[in-house]
Amino acid sequence: MNRNTRYRAGLAGVALAALALTGCANGDSAKGDAATGGYGDLTGELKASGASFPDAYYQEVIATFKDAAPKVTVTYNAVGSGTGKEEFGKGLTDFAGTDSLVKDGQGPKPGEFLYVPTVAAPITVSYNLDGVAALKLSPDTLAKIFQRTVKVWNAPEIAADNAGVTLPATPITVVHRADGSGTTSNFTKYLAAASPLWKLGSGDTVAWPADTQAGNKNTGVAQLIQQGKGAIGYVDLSDATETKLTFASVKNKAGEFVAPTLAGATAALGGATVAADLSYSPLDSAGAGAYPITAPTFLLVKAKYADAEKAKLVKGFVKYLLTDGRAAAAEVHFAVLPEALKAKALAQLDKI
Repeated sequence: MNRNTRYRAGLAGVALAALALTGCANGDSAKGDAATGGYGDLTGELKASGASFPDAYYQEVIATFKDAAPKVTVTYNAVGSGTGKEEFGKGLTDFAGTDSLVKDGQGPKPGEFLYVPTVAAPITVSYNLDGVAALKLSPDTLAKIFQRTVKVWNAPEIAADNAGVTLPATPITVVHRADGSGTTSNFTKYLAAASPLWKLGSGDTVAWPADTQAGNKNTGVAQLIQQGKGAIGYVDLSDATETKLTFASVKNKAGEFVAPTLAGATAALGGATVAADLSYSPLDSAGAGAYPITAPTFLLVKAKYADAEKAKLVKGFVKYLLTDGRAAAAEVHFAVLPEALKAKALAQLDKI
């Protein structure tokens, strides 16, 4: 039984009670929703695509939303942030998921869409190295590994981060995303911010060295790491945990080596600055306990829908995702938004 099926099975038969309880626990009044008709009067279909990074969370929310709105069908296709933005810009989907911001000429045009932040999660630095169950990596060491300046596991730079650890002379295989990816964008943005040694730039795609390997989606990268002795790559916490990968602790701005956990992600969120359009980044966040490669993820919604019923559906689903749906987040390794940012995200829906 996979994580989605297992969690939904736990909700079976108690969906209404669970929604009521989580609404109270998160300060989201189920009673208030009921007074305004709740979600039961919604009907229709929503199509979306985009980032694979938040897919586990979105699929859980879609499953429980079916209990709250049985006459609505929502589909989310995890094709990567780049493709999701393109499909949304072409009008092929009703909303999109992305872990990176929209650049000029990429997807929808300025003024046509709104950012709605949803959850955040650590991007793990996962590795496959026999005999090394705990690894520490500083930003400069990570930059050298992923640029292929450091090519063996017992290199002096890695040894300096891991005093007392016996490292093998195993060759390092770097694994990265093949598709246009917000996970790549956030990982490379982190390296650009945290290490002056990083020279490959940042974006949904970058020019990786020729002797690296590429996998589609987070799951593809996870699979290559799992299969390759000496491999290292970047994978969201949910997929890394599901595939039982081993991941490193990363040195943050405060000088601490922090493991990728929801507590570390929550600490990073606390240090993030939010822009007027609700874009924000917790990457390389200052503060004790912050996991430095914590990535945000967003939904892109239209500022104006031609069909009023479609707009009502989008607003209903996104409201649920930000409120009652948050009960699923921790189960699949995502950190929920701080209350102040959640309130701002909900207010975005009033602009549609």
